[in-house]
Amino acid sequence: MVLILLMLLLPEVVAAQCAMCRAVLESEGSEAAAEGINNGIMYLMAVPYLLVAGLFFFIYKKMKA
Repeated sequence: MVLILLMLLLPEVVAAQCAMCRAVLESEGSEAAAEGINNGIMYLMAVPYLLVAGLFFFIYKKMKA
């Protein structure tokens, strides 16, 4: 829960890239491309966690009822 709050409150800290992607994007100097790559990485990282959390939520509701 604390990790989620940190990601929501400090997005610039968690908007990281792999070393190769960062090197290529920094050499080009395109801020828009770098921001697009960062956003794509964040979406790809968040979706599986949301799906698993939703699955566990529904399992919890079924077990409790």
